[in-house]
Amino acid sequence: MPVPLYQAKAEFFRTLGHPVRIRVLELLQNGPRPVRELLAEIRIEPSNLSQQLSVLRRTQLVTATREGNTVVYALSTPDVAELLRAARRILTELITDQDALLGELRAPETTDTPATPVTPAGHR
Repeated sequence: MPVPLYQAKAEFFRTLGHPVRIRVLELLQNGPRPVRELLAEIRIEPSNLSQQLSVLRRTQLVTATREGNTVVYALSTPDVAELLRAARRILTELITDQDALLGELRAPETTDTPATPVTPAGHR
């Protein structure tokens, strides 16, 4: 029995739900990178990076090619980079909306305060 699309999408987004995996994908947006460069940028244990790269390979978000003793990783499709850019746009919009609300909260009180005092629950 095939997996429902919504379940496949959930699995896909679960794969993206790790900060190291996101960072690897961000670094690969600029082109293929050898593992040693990824390690230098991310600064985690090699075994941890290897584990995260394995997940990304298994889900086919990245490809790996061997060049001599070096393994080079690349995004499997430009759509991965587009997804990361879309996420950035969404987050920017959300933060902008939060900044606007924060600005309103920090503004001096205006006439939009209640005319009658608000009493805490349980006090009358």
